[in-house]
This record gives sequence, structure tokens and C-alpha cells, in this order.
Amino acid sequence: QVQLVESGGGLVQPGGSLRLSCAASGSDFSIYSMGWYRQAPGKQRELVATIRGGIRNYADFVKGRFTISRDSAKNTVYLQMNSLKPEDTAVYYCNLVRLPTMSHYWGQGTQVTVSS
Repeated sequence: QVQLVESGGGLVQPGGSLRLSCAASGSDFSIYSMGWYRQAPGKQRELVATIRGGIRNYADFVKGRFTISRDSAKNTVYLQMNSLKPEDTAVYYCNLVRLPTMSHYWGQGTQVTVSS
């Protein structure tokens, strides 16, 4: 089993920055990819960014503003969010895809609110 614990959400003004963290723990697992998704009220969950090895993938609406990174030694993934907009307001979920089963694991979610 894999557990994901997120931190770093909160309230920020438009144009501000936040950094999300997600630490994975468990016994004897290998990671295919880690990433971040978000879900705004009344909307479906959508991909924000993923990282697999050195390959980063971003949704178009965050390109140039968000940066995903990973500390493999700590099994931790980060999401640096800059130039935040009100439309970035959502619950952000950490995702891990495990090898060899390609099973998906999710964190509990962390609220990000962008408002003046």
C-alpha cells in the first residue's frame, strides 16, 4: 500500500505564489510517475502536471506559471505555483502511479484559494 500526504495549500492573492508538497510512503514500491490534479467546484478533476523520470508534462493552462519537481530520495513531489489566478482555485490532489501494476494512488487533497 502507498500513502500520500499533501501540504502547502492555502489562501493567496492573485499574482501570488504557493508551493505544494506531496510525500509518498509505504513498503516496497516503485514509482512510474507522480503528479498533480485539481478539481474545482462543479467541475471534473483535471490534470495539472506530471513527472516521470526527467520528463515533465503540463496542462496548457499552467505552462509558464507552474513547475513540477521531484526529490526521488524522499519520494516527494512538489508543485511551485506562481502568478496564481482566481481560476486556479481548486482542491489539488497528488497522484502516484505505481510499478509494475500501474495502480493509481491519491492524496487527500489540499485546498488552494486565489482571491483578493
